[in-house]
Amino acid sequence: MAIQILHYEFLGPIEISEWGPPMNQLIYLLFRKTKNGFNILYASQVEKTEKTDFFIQNEKFKCWIQHAGSEKLLYLAIYPMPDSEESERERVVQKIISKYRPPCNTE
Repeated sequence: MAIQILHYEFLGPIEISEWGPPMNQLIYLLFRKTKNGFNILYASQVEKTEKTDFFIQNEKFKCWIQHAGSEKLLYLAIYPMPDSEESERERVVQKIISKYRPPCNTE
């Protein structure tokens, strides 16, 4: 399954509970599942993580749950950017934030 955001093809969305590490050099998006599709709640990037509680420990986790309604409605999509620099990933994240205005990026 894939979802297109701007002109980037993201893998997913999958339920957040289905995620498992590791993650290396990618952009990730958190979504709220709705009757008509998905709404972006948060966009960010990561160099590397091997922690299974990466999302639960995120400072924005409470915001995601508040906007999704429950963890069951919280979905994840990723856009791998192997061998990328943080600045490259951050530039894409800022484009997404500017276009979609995810509530947990602006709070």
